[in-house]
Amino acid sequence: MRVILDTNILLSGLISPSGVPARLIDAWLDRRFILISHPLQLDEFRAVSRREKIRALMRPSEAGRLVNQIAALAEMPDRLPPVERSRDPRDDLLSLKRHGTSKIVSASSLAAEIGR
Repeated sequence: MRVILDTNILLSGLISPSGVPARLIDAWLDRRFILISHPLQLDEFRAVSRREKIRALMRPSEAGRLVNQIAALAEMPDRLPPVERSRDPRDDLLSLKRHGTSKIVSASSLAAEIGR
């Protein structure tokens, strides 16, 4: 199974090590699924993880380690497909439910699907 984890899920996994997002990161590192990312997501992750509010919640070294793991182990497509943006003003992609043949699911739904 190939999975794209939202940047907020990745950050939440570092902020709350016992939560569902952290279990999803562990499942990826255990090769339960293939993580799909992109340099643009890594740039976003770096920028958000450097915000003062976020830095107070996690160690910068853990954020750097996760970026390095993603860069080394995730599948990185050469180009991004066109995407219909969510109509939700909060940019809630869950409201789309699908993109092409891909399902858009919550972190909890994914964790249940992979048995985490």
